[in-house]
Amino acid sequence: MDRGDYEVVVARALVEDLGEAGDVTSKATVSEEAMAIGEISTRSDGMIAGLDVARYVFEVVDSEIDFEPRVKDGDVVREGATVAEVSGPARSILAAERTALNLLGRMSGVATTTARLVAEVEGTGAAISDTRKTMPGLRSIDKYAVTVGGGVNHRFGLYDAVLIKDNHLVAGHGLAAAVEAARAEVGPAMVVEVEVETLEQLAEVLETGADRVLLDNMGLEMLRTAIERVGSRLTTEASGGVTLETVRAIAETGVDIISVGWITHSAPQLDIGLDFRSEGGSS
Repeated sequence: MDRGDYEVVVARALVEDLGEAGDVTSKATVSEEAMAIGEISTRSDGMIAGLDVARYVFEVVDSEIDFEPRVKDGDVVREGATVAEVSGPARSILAAERTALNLLGRMSGVATTTARLVAEVEGTGAAISDTRKTMPGLRSIDKYAVTVGGGVNHRFGLYDAVLIKDNHLVAGHGLAAAVEAARAEVGPAMVVEVEVETLEQLAEVLETGADRVLLDNMGLEMLRTAIERVGSRLTTEASGGVTLETVRAIAETGVDIISVGWITHSAPQLDIGLDFRSEGGSS
């Protein structure tokens, strides 16, 4: 993950938390000369993602803070595991703490949730994919966390792939004409995908030059039929009604990709905390 993917995220988060006055509590209660050593540890089981982002938060707040990871992104850890150690000026560590933990916890939560879905479909050949249902402003880190968890990224925005949905058809051309117009607009290199909800719509898509078909909210029986009719002509993607309990059955229909919006918009944050060691002392 490139630093440019999260620099703006971190800058905005720190402004939000520190404002113009900074950490007034630490300024009032902690000596400017005080040094501290702290351990960042998990308070629940999960997969870690976002260590570079957390490191960068501390670095931006104070270059004198030393951040030493004890695990790496993608590692699965148990409750109580030490993720990293930070040392340096106590005030600065406290000023950076919440922003670093918020981002690390969110990214680890997304990775953990993705990994659980990936494990459920193991052996089927289906990939777990994210969507554009990310927290505004956090898409780059959300999508990185999905890949850490073993998932794949769908399009990053409206600019890098075509996805023709029902509202496009209502507002514009019919299905075949929409695919033709999209292909003419973006050329042969960009993926053109069409969302369908019925087998009749699928039959239309199969007569077009689309690359991928999104089979939306289909029951298992209809989904199997749809995939049989597609064969190897298009990449197939299923969405809607995906849970940890249903994802295996969806994968066993033979679908290529299962897209899941909630792995980014509703994944529970991994509980991660920072505690100072008493021997950190002060000077």
